[in-house]
Amino acid sequence: MKKTTIALLLASVAGVAFAQTASPVGLWKTIDDETGKEKSFVRITENNGALVGKIEKLLDPTKADAKCEKCTDERKDQPVAGMTIIRNVKKDGSDELWEGGDILDPNNGKVYKVRLKPEDGGKKLTVRGYIGMPMLGRSQTWVRVE
Repeated sequence: MKKTTIALLLASVAGVAFAQTASPVGLWKTIDDETGKEKSFVRITENNGALVGKIEKLLDPTKADAKCEKCTDERKDQPVAGMTIIRNVKKDGSDELWEGGDILDPNNGKVYKVRLKPEDGGKKLTVRGYIGMPMLGRSQTWVRVE
């Protein structure tokens, strides 16, 4: 009986650990979906049940001082490093998707709806930006740094 109880306890702890690692919260290396090049580090945090993502570092040294010249909101002409690019994303009720917020592409200043889906046990994050419905968009796969 003790062995069964211990086994169940260990299984539940492992399940909780897996659920925590499958969250988008953490530091991610962004990978350009067109070039395959590493672009930046984005830290996703949770604030009052909503996810927020900020660019911590741009990996291309020639763009270290880049500003969002094409942005049309309060981020216009602000430094890209330190900029919030993901806002108001919430868990959709399933264990797999976070959506309902938006993501900014600082290269063109456009804001898209966003869907985040942890993959590979939380080691990767599929980030889908879209207009209208998810099938009308494009995806990037980000890699967890921490």
